Amino acid sequence: MYIKEIHPEDGWQVGANERDDVIISQHQSMDDRLEAGQACMLGLDLEMPSLVDEMDNSVMLAYNGMPERLYLIGVDGKIAYKGGVGPMFFDSAEWREAIESYLH
Repeated sequence: MYIKEIHPEDGWQVGANERDDVIISQHQSMDDRLEAGQACMLGLDLEMPSLVDEMDNSVMLAYNGMPERLYLIGVDGKIAYKGGVGPMFFDSAEWREAIESYLH
């Protein structure tokens, strides 16, 4: 889920974004957010389905998704895995195990 931009150029920009040429302004419209989300998917070469949060940030707020968080949502719509707040408390191996366990 692509949410509100955490490091916009017109906000708290970080050196790594400048170095990697990831320069995104805070979204002023849904079109801005969709364009930024698509750029992220292409830039990261992600092939999994992706969604974009509404401008009211309802998903970000409901799932405490700021700045980043890894979730696995089951087909029943319930949370099957909730990771720590990222990026400092990400455990990608644990997330992968949760996905593999869920699929088998």
